[in-house]
Amino acid sequence: MAARLNQVVAHLSPSSSASSLPSLVADHNKSQFASVPLAPPDPIFHLTASYKADPDPSKINLGVGAYRDNNGNPWILPVVKKAERKIVDDQSLDHEYLAIDGIKSFTDASARLILGANSPVIKEKRYATAQTISGTGAVRLGADFLIRFKPATVYISNPTWANHRAIFADAGFKDIREYQYWNPATRGLNMDGIMETFRNAPNGSILLLHPCAHNPTGVDPTMDQWKQIAAVAREKGHVIFFDCAYQGFASGNLDRDAQAVRYFVESGMEVLIAQSYAKNFGLYNERTGALSVITKTAELAQNASSQLCKIIRAGYSNPPAFGARIVSLVLNDPVLFGEWEVQLKSMADRIISMRKALFEALTDLKTPGTWNHITDQIGMFSFTGLTTPQVKVLREKYHVYMTDNGRISMAGLNTSNVRRFAEAVDFVVRNVK
Repeated sequence: MAARLNQVVAHLSPSSSASSLPSLVADHNKSQFASVPLAPPDPIFHLTASYKADPDPSKINLGVGAYRDNNGNPWILPVVKKAERKIVDDQSLDHEYLAIDGIKSFTDASARLILGANSPVIKEKRYATAQTISGTGAVRLGADFLIRFKPATVYISNPTWANHRAIFADAGFKDIREYQYWNPATRGLNMDGIMETFRNAPNGSILLLHPCAHNPTGVDPTMDQWKQIAAVAREKGHVIFFDCAYQGFASGNLDRDAQAVRYFVESGMEVLIAQSYAKNFGLYNERTGALSVITKTAELAQNASSQLCKIIRAGYSNPPAFGARIVSLVLNDPVLFGEWEVQLKSMADRIISMRKALFEALTDLKTPGTWNHITDQIGMFSFTGLTTPQVKVLREKYHVYMTDNGRISMAGLNTSNVRRFAEAVDFVVRNVK
């Protein structure tokens, strides 16, 4: 049929050859999406899928950043269960749309949690906080906000959470650079490299910082070092963007884990803060988070809030309710809040105990090298210093699943597998370069 129509066109247009005319009928055998390539799998989720497919009963998953109890199982916090029951039994709740920026009792409580209830920013209403699709959504909302109103060079740590670069690039940032955070020689913080990069960065650059439990290294600056970073940031007019995914989960103390953020804010700096409740509430699949923009005046905060709402409206209209209702209930009820603090500390303490157990096992095995960085680091992850070939052997020979850069999730270790993991590490350190 298509060929016949083209013949008619050629007959009616004698001055043009049929071959030079466009076809008037689409080729239905050709896909509209033939040019779409296959995207590579996400490394972390692919690693988890590989772990699940492994039939070996002794396999160990140290890849995913999710808390596990000492039996290797996910743990629903008892206070979360209690809040869930209250929500289900509350006959006043419905499934109507939330406000564009979410549940106000949740966003106000989130701001108080990270800034402190007595912060002048809270009292003066110099904050714009929006409920987000967990911490990832908070970082993305912040990136979307900045590309519109403060486009600049972005600095992310090397190494950092794998999604950071992708989020800022997808938001439209073209100049994304790195600051050298990790010192492989000391297996600690490269403070000199950080300061040199920030001093030499273009004025007004965006600095993406992890305020506690740096992912993936588990290495955090001391407060004196944070003060040095704040001083150079203030001098250069840099924009500070904190990605806070582990408040309370790092040290077991909510205020201690927020002290870097609070120092910057109390020194008069305007900052962005992304918060996640995936780790410290265990609400991984509820996607519950918040973004706060801290400003000089209440009027500027209102302006920022209006623009955040505009971005959200065009993205997903408004956020889901259930996770935010859980968090709001706990943060605003003194009794539930106290229970949460105890349970949060128990998670942090178990992670710390696994650090100690791993260090002691490696020491007992006389594994070559120094391993004090295991206990010096903090939070869910540890940057072991193991090489990619060593990680490959751990996966193939010992069924240990971890990222190629040597990062492990300490939550995947327990009293039943920590010795076995240490023995596997001992083997690869001695036999694999």
